[in-house]
Amino acid sequence: MSGAQKALMGAMLAAFYTVLISCADAITKLIAGGYAAPQLYAISGFLVVMMCLGANRFSGAKVSGLLTVCPRAMGLRSVATVLAALSFFYAFKLLPFADVFLFIGLMPVMAGLMSGLILGEKVRPGAWIALMACFTGVLCLFPEGIHAMQWGHAFAFAATCFGTFSIVLARYIGRWESNALAQVFYPNLAILVSMAVVLPLVWKPMPIADLGWVAAYAAILFGARWLLVVALRLLAAYAVTPMMNLQFVWMVLLGAVFFGEVPGAETYLGVAIVIGSGLFLIWDQFVPATEDIKAQPAVSPRR
Repeated sequence: MSGAQKALMGAMLAAFYTVLISCADAITKLIAGGYAAPQLYAISGFLVVMMCLGANRFSGAKVSGLLTVCPRAMGLRSVATVLAALSFFYAFKLLPFADVFLFIGLMPVMAGLMSGLILGEKVRPGAWIALMACFTGVLCLFPEGIHAMQWGHAFAFAATCFGTFSIVLARYIGRWESNALAQVFYPNLAILVSMAVVLPLVWKPMPIADLGWVAAYAAILFGARWLLVVALRLLAAYAVTPMMNLQFVWMVLLGAVFFGEVPGAETYLGVAIVIGSGLFLIWDQFVPATEDIKAQPAVSPRR
């Protein structure tokens, strides 16, 4: 595919990812009201790991089909994914659903910074302007100022940091790793193992309906994370993350329908700025005269 075709495909996959991940976030908020984080993540982590093993076997691959050529980077990504999941759980538990989007909107700025340090991706001056405009839009979403921050906001900010780091590492691994399933398998295996350790301390009996929600969460999360890994192979990390701002649309709808939460007018103003900045970053990928990713030396990622 040409550069423009890759950018278009990456943008479409990232947009569909936002639909799936918003549904998963809504289930997280629903479950967070009655259960501890390890209970949700241990069960869902187990289900996603089983899905990965099933998909690997269905494809005809052996156990080697889940091996990775970037063990160190995969380990870091797995740890970041666990920390991001825990942080998002408590952010959704303590904040209104759409308010968490305020921090998700920071992800393009963080991705731009991390991409330069980790991936060596050059961001054009115009794109940096768009990234800063995105940050301005996020400030519009928080009119009361920094002094009004609570623990929920701290968890949301931590989730954004760890989540962005995980996303940038996914793109780094994707330079050498063609198996997207491995990038779904190992982070969820890390979630399963870490949460299973403390699960006996927080376990509460779950009715069939709640188990069904957790199973749905696992299935949606499996599909969403696989799509994200593929999108990150086609589109620069700082351009994929602005697409996640589409989550606000789905979060407003889900928040209104299921949680009775309606954001204020200043929220919509900030979102307009944020989404506009994201669209500019996507357009920037279509400019043939620019190369956002430097040529990488053919060295082993194990070093």
